[in-house]
Amino acid sequence: MLFHPMDFLIFAAFGLAMWAQVRVSKNFNKWSNVPARTGLSGAEAARMLLDRNGLHHVPVEPVRGKLSDHYDPISKTVRLSEAVYYGRSIASVSVASHEIGHAIQDKQAYRALVLRHKLFPVANFASGTAPFLLIGGFLLQQMSLIGIGIIIFAAAVAFQLITLPVEFNASSRAKDMMIAEGILYSDEEHGVKKVLNAAALTYVAGALIALFELLKFVMIFFQGNQED
Repeated sequence: MLFHPMDFLIFAAFGLAMWAQVRVSKNFNKWSNVPARTGLSGAEAARMLLDRNGLHHVPVEPVRGKLSDHYDPISKTVRLSEAVYYGRSIASVSVASHEIGHAIQDKQAYRALVLRHKLFPVANFASGTAPFLLIGGFLLQQMSLIGIGIIIFAAAVAFQLITLPVEFNASSRAKDMMIAEGILYSDEEHGVKKVLNAAALTYVAGALIALFELLKFVMIFFQGNQED
């Protein structure tokens, strides 16, 4: 079968992913041009939140690339893209605060984050191995090989799914902290939601793509076994 019914959902998820990326870029650019009234930069906001949460040992470093912001749980370091690190906009402090949310999750051993860290090496292996097993299984018409590929691919999908609560929780923490700590005023919260909600949508789209692809392979596997 050249076209599987699940392909409709996969294409829809790809469309959502593309739309989400456009929204992320659009909202970040828009709110990057709106200065935070406190005048804080992303780096200053990050340092303030880290210190107030007892994370004095966690450094904040600039890193090249657009929206390359992340928290490194191995080195315990917050890395912010230059636009966020030096920027003094609502978008800059919003993204910076989101990454501090991850640092606090790490400190508190937030269960979803701990599980995500444990799954990372497995998901990394699965992402590189599963496609070859699935392609090989289809070419050789070996259902057992496809089945192994599906099991391994499921680990990568699980990683995508567990990422969702991690990201949503970090954004929720960021929104609460920014207002509570006086980094932004309450009437600036609208911009925060626009920036962080758009970013969260990209993770939702990615998870849906992976999940629908997994379901498609599972359906093909069971159909193949029935034909045999």
